[in-house]
Amino acid sequence: MATLTGGDKLAKILADIGGKAQGSVDVGFMSGATYPDGTPVAQVAFWNEFGTSRAPSRPFFRSMIAKESAGWPELLGKAAVSTGYNPRQTLSLIGEKINDDLKSSIVGWQDPPNAPSTIARKGFNKPLIDTGDMLRATTYRVRMEGDE
Repeated sequence: MATLTGGDKLAKILADIGGKAQGSVDVGFMSGATYPDGTPVAQVAFWNEFGTSRAPSRPFFRSMIAKESAGWPELLGKAAVSTGYNPRQTLSLIGEKINDDLKSSIVGWQDPPNAPSTIARKGFNKPLIDTGDMLRATTYRVRMEGDE
């Protein structure tokens, strides 16, 4: 079990930062990302995440959050220190890490496997990888109060 000290100091610093600049980081599939045929990547990601009448659920996003999110608060503190408490840079570091976690979840997803007909069509059995468009579309966006 790890023991963290200085939590009160970090909480105060984060509160001070929060009072100066409100921000957020979005990670995933942003609007405007589409497949060549115009299908929104976010829609395909949703179908993969929750399943359809013809395809099983492959909850790569929810699984990534469940697996990785416990480490994000500590990462936030380290990122804040490493950036000199710059809110935009701190959130950018967090966004990069969560985006990397998301990509790893997509690439590593195994179960349930593709149907034999899908494997035959694709030539390989990577359930969330076909053209690579969804994987390439994962990104993050930092938004700070006052940004347009």
